[in-house]
Amino acid sequence: MKVRPVIRSAVTADIPLLAALVRQYWEFESIDGFATEAVASLLARLIAEPGLGSIWVAADGGGQLLGYLVAVHVFSLEQQGLMAEIDELFVAPAARSGGVGAALLSVAQSDLAARGCVCLQLQLATDNSAARGFYRRHGYRERTGYELLDKRLV
Repeated sequence: MKVRPVIRSAVTADIPLLAALVRQYWEFESIDGFATEAVASLLARLIAEPGLGSIWVAADGGGQLLGYLVAVHVFSLEQQGLMAEIDELFVAPAARSGGVGAALLSVAQSDLAARGCVCLQLQLATDNSAARGFYRRHGYRERTGYELLDKRLV
């Protein structure tokens, strides 16, 4: 069943429900270290400082959050301007396969393009074939010859 979600920018009042979705996402991805207060603080900062990025939420008709997308901004010489990276995209299990993720992605892409972003990128777990298929259906491709490296600085 296709859900017709309302996609909108997150507001401070969303933080408790949004943090609960972030917890579900981190559990789904086996990401350690979830702490409600720390995550809520980071969400509040991102909402308060739009230069860092954006959060979009998908809500049903009753205001229940079905999913979210977080994109952070990066300035790139190589991409010749402002770009964004999808930091997290998550849809609650009960709302999957109903168009919620596609709606979140579509609105985020449009909003980011309107703000002057020239590229949107993301990272995927190598074994997450469902997500890989989803992004491919929406025009995303692997960048041949590149792989992600990172290093914690704190």
